[in-house]
Amino acid sequence: MKNKIEELAVDFIGEQEKLTQEEENALREYFKKRSESKNKTLLKISKRAVKKAKV
Repeated sequence: MKNKIEELAVDFIGEQEKLTQEEENALREYFKKRSESKNKTLLKISKRAVKKAKV
């Protein structure tokens, strides 16, 4: 049996230090908005599917 070797490519954006509280909050808000918009899109799609199913 062959041993599978995985090589990870790591890309650092910025520095390797901890994020500041301001940066953490900005990222948290970004992902929250992104998640909300994705949920709204899924909700619209599911509503359309229900309407088509009824017809």
